[in-house]
Amino acid sequence: MSGAVYGSASVNLPKIFVVDDEPLAVKRLQRMLAATGRVQVMGTTSDPIEAQAFLAIHPIDLLFVDIEMPVLTGFDLLKTLPSQPLVIFTTAYSQYALQAFEVHSVDYLLKPIDPAHLDRALSKVERILQGGERAPDLASLAAKLAQVLVQVKPTFPSRLPSRTGDKVEFVEVAKVTHFYASDKLTFASTPQKDHAIDFTINELETKLDPDVWIRVHRSTIVNVNAIHELHTWFGGKILLRLNDSKKTEITVARERAKDLKDRIGLP
Repeated sequence: MSGAVYGSASVNLPKIFVVDDEPLAVKRLQRMLAATGRVQVMGTTSDPIEAQAFLAIHPIDLLFVDIEMPVLTGFDLLKTLPSQPLVIFTTAYSQYALQAFEVHSVDYLLKPIDPAHLDRALSKVERILQGGERAPDLASLAAKLAQVLVQVKPTFPSRLPSRTGDKVEFVEVAKVTHFYASDKLTFASTPQKDHAIDFTINELETKLDPDVWIRVHRSTIVNVNAIHELHTWFGGKILLRLNDSKKTEITVARERAKDLKDRIGLP
């Protein structure tokens, strides 16, 4: 089954399952959970349909589930389960928008997941399973959370204007491999050419989808999906090679290396 990994049960540890449509996010969370020694991972998958089939016949104690997934959202998946496990949502949404849910036993983890926040969530689960805290009305909380997310869901531009003299051309953001600043101008690099645009790198960082784009240098923002290779470099830096026709190489600043590794699931 594509993308699915199943394990065997151990004694006394909570049985969990992980589902997230980003395979790198699944691998990173699985590695973090294994490092805690506090749970037994019964399975993982990046396909919510596979998760639905597994969970229909395998009872678990705790489900880690992404909120935004194709075909089935995290909320849709929960509605199909014959029994409701405890749930920890994983999401890229702002903690400010979700902070009201911290008091409940249904928890959430912001991506990229912080180990201290994961420990906090697991401690909450352990209190519930040991009878020290009451389990929530999951259906009610999921409905409220879904309503909040609809209200705060951010929008990101699909095209950006590129001005040349009196002509304005629109660049499709999905086709851009990276943005970079040079000679006091900002450029969007695509397979066809590099387009000058009217936004600074700082402005772009606030406008672009943080799930897709990451700033790797004060002058460069990279499309994570355009990364082909990663090489450790001297001085704690990282060298990226992109999957464009030029095999563009980009140096990651030392202070941004950890953020990049967290994003792509490297230790």
